[in-house]
Amino acid sequence: MTNDEFISALKTELEAFEKAVSNDEKDWIIKGFIDIYKNIYGISIDTKIVSKVLELLLFPLMVKFADKNKLTTELSPQQNFYPDITFIDDKANKFALDIKTTYRVDNKKVNGMTLGAFTGYFRKRDSAKNIKYPYQDYSGHFILGIIYSQCSDVGDERKKFSLDELQKIPSVIKDFKFFAQPKFRLATDRPGSGNTKNIGSVIKIDDLINGTGPFNELGEEIFDDYWIYYLTKDMAKALEISRPYTNLKTYQAYKVKGNDILKLNKEKIENMEEEDEPESENGDSE
Repeated sequence: MTNDEFISALKTELEAFEKAVSNDEKDWIIKGFIDIYKNIYGISIDTKIVSKVLELLLFPLMVKFADKNKLTTELSPQQNFYPDITFIDDKANKFALDIKTTYRVDNKKVNGMTLGAFTGYFRKRDSAKNIKYPYQDYSGHFILGIIYSQCSDVGDERKKFSLDELQKIPSVIKDFKFFAQPKFRLATDRPGSGNTKNIGSVIKIDDLINGTGPFNELGEEIFDDYWIYYLTKDMAKALEISRPYTNLKTYQAYKVKGNDILKLNKEKIENMEEEDEPESENGDSE
C-alpha cells in the first residue's frame, strides 16, 4: 500500500467515524461515567479528557478499518509514545497515525493542535526512544483530526444521575468534523504553544480539512528540514547561539544567505585539494 492509497482509504471512513461518535442531533453520544451502582457522573469539558475518550471510541473503528484494508494495527505502548496507532501492510510498510482533536473558536477557526515533537525521534530518525518504530521506518506520517464545538449549556460536574435520567444529561461537545491529512500539510511554522517543543498546526478550518498549510506547497522535505533545525529561545540560549530563523520568511533568508556564500566561494571550493585518505595501522588505506 502506498501513502496515497492509505490516506485515500482513511478518508472514505470519515463519515462513518462522525456517525459513530454522535447522535442524529449531532450531539456527542458520551454523557458521562457510570459506576457499578449505575450512578452516572457528568463528563468534564476539559480538552484532555474529551480527547482521550474520543480516542477510546475510535480504536475499535481503527481495527475495523485495518481489517477492511488488510492491515494490522499496533497501539502506542505508552501514553507519550508516537504514534497513537501504527498500521502495517502485508509488505511490512508502516503508516503512523496520530489522533488529534481541537475545538472551534468561531465558524472559521479552531484553537489549534500540536502535531508531535520536533526534537528527539523526529531529529534522530533511527532512534527508538519514545516511538513505536524509528521515524525513518514509517512510509508516511498522518493525522486523523477531529474538530468539535463546545456546548455552552453543560451539566453540573458535581451532580450525579441515575440511568433513568440518561437522556436528560447534556452533552459537553457537538457538531463533529473529521479530517485526515499527511502531517506536513497541516503544520505551520511555529511551535504548538509558547516555548513547547511540539510542531504547531494551522488554525483555519478549511486549511485543516483540505491540508493547505504553508508546507503543502513547499513539500515534506522542506517541512523536515525546517523543523529538524528549528530552535526555541531556550534551545538557542542553551547552545549560546542566535536563533537561525523563527518563521518561514526568516528561514528562506537564512537558506538564501547560505547559498549565496557557497556561490561566492564556488571556484575556491572546487579548486580545493582533496584530503588524503587516512591510513590504517597496517599501512593500507581504509
